Amino acid sequence: METIKELGLAIVGCGRWGMNHVKTASALFGGNLVMVADMNPAAAETVKKISTDIEFTPDLEKVAADERINAVIVATPAETHYAVTKKLLQAGKNVLVEKPLTILSIQAQALVDFAEVRHLKLMVGHVLLYHPAVRKLKELLKSGKVGKLQYVYSNRLNFGTVRSEENILWSFAPHDISIIQMLTGSNPIWVGAWGASFLQPHIEDSTVTCLSYPSNVNAHIFVSWLHPFKEQRLVVIGDNGMIVFEDNLPKDKLKFYPKHFAANHGTIEKFDGEYEIIPHEEGQPLEEEQRHFAECVMFDRRPLTDGKHALEVLAILEKAERSVRENGVKIAQREFLCQ
Repeated sequence: METIKELGLAIVGCGRWGMNHVKTASALFGGNLVMVADMNPAAAETVKKISTDIEFTPDLEKVAADERINAVIVATPAETHYAVTKKLLQAGKNVLVEKPLTILSIQAQALVDFAEVRHLKLMVGHVLLYHPAVRKLKELLKSGKVGKLQYVYSNRLNFGTVRSEENILWSFAPHDISIIQMLTGSNPIWVGAWGASFLQPHIEDSTVTCLSYPSNVNAHIFVSWLHPFKEQRLVVIGDNGMIVFEDNLPKDKLKFYPKHFAANHGTIEKFDGEYEIIPHEEGQPLEEEQRHFAECVMFDRRPLTDGKHALEVLAILEKAERSVRENGVKIAQREFLCQ
């Protein structure tokens, strides 16, 4: 792997996903991964096993003050993103923040504005947009492979890991929202969502979100951590065919189905055919995301998943969250009236 010598990188947050960032960055950038920070001193031993050259600190201030560091990956809990990112931006660091950028769009807007004024890169970790299969899917859509886009649906289902600080909507759905935003190239004109809590009060374990876009393009997202097996399936339907992306498969993740309907002398005729496997480049999405961040910092490029994209995803999440709450109240009222 090529090392970018001019990069001075730090990673803040050593949870499960944060440690994935550390392993990937150590392999990708070598000694340019200068420092790793986490409030838990026990994480130092795990970092040392990855590389003894990485300096560990429990102090965020040390990262902010270190002049060797010009880029930071933030993988702390979502509720800390605003404060941590603000401190790093104020210190002149370019920042890649794990999704969601913040838990409130007003906070995200403040960070985006500050980064723009200071000419710093602010990028959000919507890692699936760096997946080679998703990039190929976008290319096929632009080429007209499926015809006019009509409907997108996504299932992101698994058994655990259950979160206590956020519901399934905020934990899983940002991935799918970011992909649908990229595929449609527009913002939804309507968002509605429903959810149910079983394990913890007011923390939904399953949600269904429906979105309507201009030109009669629609989508729905089903996410749950109460599911007997792992399923990560995205289906893109056009008026001339369908593409399926199944990320949980070990191979052949992308398939094209030449299936569609067409009007024929007043009747609806069905056209059906065998699927074809769509080849695409290989690559690890997290590695591609980190490489893109480094290139944006070093060569002054605008990130694919920049602050504007993060704000769009956050706005949709907030609308979906409000809809879940409103629909929950309506259901409770119906139950009360039926008693």
